Amino acid sequence: MTIYHEFPDGEFVPPEYVYQAPLRLWHWVNALAVLVLSGTGYLIGTPLPSYTGDPGAVYVMGWIRFAHLAAAYVFAAGWIVRLWWAVVGNAHARQLFIPAFWSRRWVAGLGHQLSWNLLLVRRARRYYGLNPLAQLAMLTLFVAPSLLLTLTGFAMYAEISGHSGLIYRLFGWITAIIPNTIDLHTLHRLAMWAMLVFVIVHVYITVRDDITSRQTLVTAMLSGFRLFDNGERR
Repeated sequence: MTIYHEFPDGEFVPPEYVYQAPLRLWHWVNALAVLVLSGTGYLIGTPLPSYTGDPGAVYVMGWIRFAHLAAAYVFAAGWIVRLWWAVVGNAHARQLFIPAFWSRRWVAGLGHQLSWNLLLVRRARRYYGLNPLAQLAMLTLFVAPSLLLTLTGFAMYAEISGHSGLIYRLFGWITAIIPNTIDLHTLHRLAMWAMLVFVIVHVYITVRDDITSRQTLVTAMLSGFRLFDNGERR
């Protein structure tokens, strides 16, 4: 199976097992981690009004920060597993990192998919794995922001964890490159907003294409199988 495989109209396309179980598990765990990180991160940057009462019984911001850090470790560990699975998994597991930009068909498919999303063409092209636009969008608006979020997030954590800790030994070098904490916070939040925009568009496009593009998307990330409508062009 090649990394990029497009099927024209008129060609019968059998079902294909595309997304293996570890990849599907990572997808949903990662989605939950992103939701927790985004919500708690926003509250950390824009704290709730002060609470009254016994400080020993009111620990709202402490729990928010704990949830943020716990989700951050899950997010980072998930990416380590995802990178490993890109090596040992099937060809579709590598699509997230290796767009077939050297292929003329991939470039042509990128233009067609953009036209499809802008409602300029009547029929979507069918693919076993990710379409070209999805590959490019996920690499630039999901993978890259994920890396930036991880590095800047753990760099900020390294600032308060102490110079003798493991976190500082792993990520303290980032604070030498970006010594201003405000700059680290700004980069971290910009990456968060970029990812949230991607998530909103991703959910919309996935649901829309699951209904209109003659191939399963949502259910494919549940069962692993890509199913196709092989009916005649209408």
